[in-house]
Amino acid sequence: MLTIGKLTDADRPAWQELFVAYNTFYEHTLPDEAYDRAWDEFRRDTALHALGAKLDGRLVGITHFLVHPSTTAADVCYLQDLFTAPDARGQGVARALIREVTVWAGSRGCSRVYWSTHESNARARRLYDRVAVNRGFLRYQIDL
Repeated sequence: MLTIGKLTDADRPAWQELFVAYNTFYEHTLPDEAYDRAWDEFRRDTALHALGAKLDGRLVGITHFLVHPSTTAADVCYLQDLFTAPDARGQGVARALIREVTVWAGSRGCSRVYWSTHESNARARRLYDRVAVNRGFLRYQIDL
């Protein structure tokens, strides 16, 4: 059975394992203090938010998201990170997490939920093309 909900203190080790795997997938390494900072923010649940997906009680998916103002609409929700354990893919985990973030954002008056992914992430893009509209925007970044 798949359930979606807020992360609990007991979820910390499994959450970190999934978040490390997410960052590894994108060839990104974070220092331990970055995981501590993110976890502290999620526990406060004010600026950064997180949900977990549990399959038969085991944490198999995570998503991190935030709300920010928009110049062209009501506040918007940015779904920053989304990851499903490889052995749980294809079981509706990511779709359920996206749906729950969308419900959460709608209940807070957000005008939209948006996210980005790497163009080479074909498996995720197949899902994203079914649940959302690709508006054709490209992301540019300046690292500081």
